[in-house]
Amino acid sequence: MSRAWQQPLPEMPSPPPERAWRRWPPPPGYEVQWRRLAEAALELDLGPDELARVGLGPLAAAREWKPATVALYSKVARYGGLSLPRAPTPEPDPLELDLRPLTELRGTDPEHVRSVAWCALALAWPAPVGMFRSLRRDQVHAGARRLVLRTDGGEWSVAGANTAWHAWETVRERYPALAASPWVLPALRRGPGLDSRIGGRLSNQALQVTFGKHAGRTAQHLRAAAPPSRQAAAAELAAAYRDLSYDSFRRLALAAGAPPVSARGVVRAARSVARTTRRAQRTG
Repeated sequence: MSRAWQQPLPEMPSPPPERAWRRWPPPPGYEVQWRRLAEAALELDLGPDELARVGLGPLAAAREWKPATVALYSKVARYGGLSLPRAPTPEPDPLELDLRPLTELRGTDPEHVRSVAWCALALAWPAPVGMFRSLRRDQVHAGARRLVLRTDGGEWSVAGANTAWHAWETVRERYPALAASPWVLPALRRGPGLDSRIGGRLSNQALQVTFGKHAGRTAQHLRAAAPPSRQAAAAELAAAYRDLSYDSFRRLALAAGAPPVSARGVVRAARSVARTTRRAQRTG
């Protein structure tokens, strides 16, 4: 934490919001998130002092932030010295969720096939989004029945992802920039950055957004394709998908028994399993 937040002195009004945010240094390592927090606050004409008084509720309502996003920005604000209440990272609810529709191919659109390949890999190899961002194609080796992933952290055998992987590789071959890219999840279009290019490495935020779009589109497909007898179940699953983030997807995969790839999220997934087991024992 860079410094503690203090209320302005009596008779000393806060400076204009834009100037106040410029004066407040961002916490090291969270400069981008701090800038986005300031931009969201300035849209409501809130400076740091006002934000500390009213909390993130108005920003979350205006931006339609999900609970996980509110938890992230409350942490960033506290790291920067603003006194905001702690917002816990939400647990995936329900603990058991059918994730297989996210791994089913429904066409040949590159963005869809890339997302399906990612979800198929992550279902059996639930790595954090940062590891997928840096995963290279030469680290994925296709066998007859399964894929083998080799990273600096070890070697993993991934079953059930061959179809999606080969479909993604076939799509990539149609586009020279994607075929030449070394990344498993390359950019499909140029972004706002000067160094952004097709086939380049995506940011963590871009991957999170990509997953959210894929989950939302899968939810739409589930509702549209369900027969009348399955409409209620499809609507329930679609509602869960609309609020699903990649971090929740990963914790659900871990809770379902996928082997841990890194320490991040393993403890939380284990606690969720233990909580559910205790509830089942009490009700049983």
